[in-house]
Amino acid sequence: MLKKIILPLLLGSSIASASEIIFYSTQANPLKEADAMRNDVLIDFDGTVKYLPQEAGPFFSRIQAESRTNSVTLGVLGALHGQFPQIKDSLDSVDDVIAQLPEVSANKTITALGKLGTDHQQYIPWMQATYLMAANKKALPYLPEGANINALTYDQLAQWAQNLTEATGSPKLGFPAGEKGLMHRFIQGYLYPSFTHSVVTDFRGEDAHKMWAYFRSLWKNVNPRSTAYNLMQDPLLTGEVWVAFDHSARLKGAFDQKPNDFIAFPAPSAKYGRGFMPVIAGLAIPKNTPDRAASVKLIKYLSEPSVQIKTLKATGFYPMVDVALPKDLPANVRIAGKAIALQANAPDALPSVLPVGLGNLSGQFNKVYSDTFQQIILRDADIDKVLNRQAKRLKTLINRAKAPCWAPDKESDGPCPIN
Repeated sequence: MLKKIILPLLLGSSIASASEIIFYSTQANPLKEADAMRNDVLIDFDGTVKYLPQEAGPFFSRIQAESRTNSVTLGVLGALHGQFPQIKDSLDSVDDVIAQLPEVSANKTITALGKLGTDHQQYIPWMQATYLMAANKKALPYLPEGANINALTYDQLAQWAQNLTEATGSPKLGFPAGEKGLMHRFIQGYLYPSFTHSVVTDFRGEDAHKMWAYFRSLWKNVNPRSTAYNLMQDPLLTGEVWVAFDHSARLKGAFDQKPNDFIAFPAPSAKYGRGFMPVIAGLAIPKNTPDRAASVKLIKYLSEPSVQIKTLKATGFYPMVDVALPKDLPANVRIAGKAIALQANAPDALPSVLPVGLGNLSGQFNKVYSDTFQQIILRDADIDKVLNRQAKRLKTLINRAKAPCWAPDKESDGPCPIN
């Protein structure tokens, strides 16, 4: 049989033949990415794949409809971590698949997320994006004595920031705290997990108080223009900032324009580990899929290191396996890719996934963290009073959404509790 990739038909007429696998995905949906998936990523698969990217609404509807009627045509499902809980009951266990993928399962913290709070693997980690630290190489001589740039603690970051201020005469650490910046992600995915092992449940309390007290002290050596920064590649390029945090896509310009001037490195660690927020996409198999062996074969193919690199080129998402990146990749991919692998595979890695189950309340949820930051750090308000007040807002939102806890908080039967 000739290998071929069949272009998608209209959803209503996309019925799989006996010899093809329908790969149904919320990822690589833009036309350019979808074409790259078909023509570059899937082209060498030993079989026939029909790649059908979809928006979230139709994606969920079709899976649930096929599951209800027990007339499943889909072979492999691709989605973000936070999208899988909505279709968890329609997924087949892939314990047997993860056992055949030692390079993927080597990252136990990420693999565990794919169990979705159950005892069985529900999806296979496929690809990831994340947030990183970046530094101008001029800042490296001012690292604290004995510090490892790839294994920093938050205390070392604070000392580094102070050293830079004293050496240069102005604060050189920066954060994207502008109106359209991603400061709330640093608080949710990096500070809270590292200092409290929580995002929601321990929003207030002794560990949270210590975290905010630390960050208030650190802010003295943060460039005051951070409140106007929406993305950090620009202040890095101008030299206003020498050390910064941001999403890898928002550091891209600095890495591409001056690849010899900058490095990327993992986020720091604190009491509970190296908190970080991976944006994880996974691969799953629906129950009663027409040809499960073929679905397993496709997932194994997509997990191969060489195919993971092709997927990176097609989608901009980074590999889940530890793989040497080729030199022909853009500078930003090579620079960020190494740091992303180090961060995800760190022995103290503590992933904090994007909020799950909030629906249209996600913006209000993020605002709780942004408002807390503004009141405690920028307005110097009483830490405990602010945390108590914002915890009430947070509880109201969580209860309205009926959102259960997500990692790193412990699983909950009902709405995620707040201590």
